Amino acid sequence: MQTKITIVGAGAAGLFCAGLLGQRGYDVTIIDNGKKIGRKILMSGGGKCNFTNLTVEASNYISQNPHFCKSALKRFSQWDFIQLVNEYKIAYHEKDHGQLFCDNSAQDIVDMLAQECQKGQVKFMLQTQLEKVESVDKGFKLYTSQGCIETEQLIVATGGQSMPALGMTSIGYKIAEKFAIPVVPVKAGLVPFTLHKPLLEVLSTLSGIAVPVEVSNERIRFKENLLFTHRGLSGPAILQISSYWQAGDPIIINLLPDRPFESTFKPLLEQNRNQTLKNCLSQILPKRLIEALIQLKLITDMTVKQLNPKQQQDLYNTLTQWCITPNGTEGYRTAEVTLGGVSTDALSSKTMAVKSHPNLYFIGEVVDVAGWLGGYNFQWAWSSAFACAQAFD
Repeated sequence: MQTKITIVGAGAAGLFCAGLLGQRGYDVTIIDNGKKIGRKILMSGGGKCNFTNLTVEASNYISQNPHFCKSALKRFSQWDFIQLVNEYKIAYHEKDHGQLFCDNSAQDIVDMLAQECQKGQVKFMLQTQLEKVESVDKGFKLYTSQGCIETEQLIVATGGQSMPALGMTSIGYKIAEKFAIPVVPVKAGLVPFTLHKPLLEVLSTLSGIAVPVEVSNERIRFKENLLFTHRGLSGPAILQISSYWQAGDPIIINLLPDRPFESTFKPLLEQNRNQTLKNCLSQILPKRLIEALIQLKLITDMTVKQLNPKQQQDLYNTLTQWCITPNGTEGYRTAEVTLGGVSTDALSSKTMAVKSHPNLYFIGEVVDVAGWLGGYNFQWAWSSAFACAQAFD
């Protein structure tokens, strides 16, 4: 079988790129190991697909080269993708921090991408394992479970290693290594933390409780909800900071992010002098959390009036500077993104082409560009796919 352009991966980046190229008259074939297209899209955002964000900046991305993503994000912005969503009359809504979700279902985004591909007469080879890639005179030879494909241009849009249950594999990195393209070491990002056993035994009893916090480390801070789970810590605040976490590092949790000591916390203590500390603090934090902090000996349960001014300040510091060192993360099984990937040093930021192999391209999550939680990874998929497609004009 011969085809002009072959795209490996029927996810967000691969589908969008295929549709753009197909509609310009290119002969495009997508191969994917799954039974259906857009599997990760369908799983995202609790099935509602957080497809972009109203505010997209280079600072929302993690990469060894923080400037690399700027060109693609500028040339195809969140507004461009929103325009396409509007053309398909897909209903959506804004949640916290500019996140945009489908009203109905993530299937709406997959259907839109499928229709874009249909307009471009894109061919699909699903349930097709890519086994080996070789460079030949006029491009590449792909050895697959469905036979051999010869292609002039190869676009790798295989995603990362997150969510392996969806069939995600490391094939994209293997293709890079085959052509001596450097790969930044990969690890799970946007992923829940696990905890060491003594702490876990106490905090796992809080499973299902969410609290607004500010979580920080030496590198960054995020103000979002924290969710206690039976395995450790999750929720948006934890997922965000996990991408900036190194094994062995502590994180600092501020349980009172919007309660300054003088104007809010001190008056609360003064108004409830005759109560126990547990009952007083239960007005602003879940009672079970207070009980857990007492069990961990971070707080002593006494009456509020027993606290002298220094103890009041110490109590506030305890609640705003809770230091926890995670045991690790849940890994790729529950990670929403893969950090690291194909080195941006090897790619053109304008076309996503490999500098040493101009007919080979890498787009989307397989590249060393990982976004924050909140639609940023999808926007990188759309923007990098668009940049790649423009390279063929």
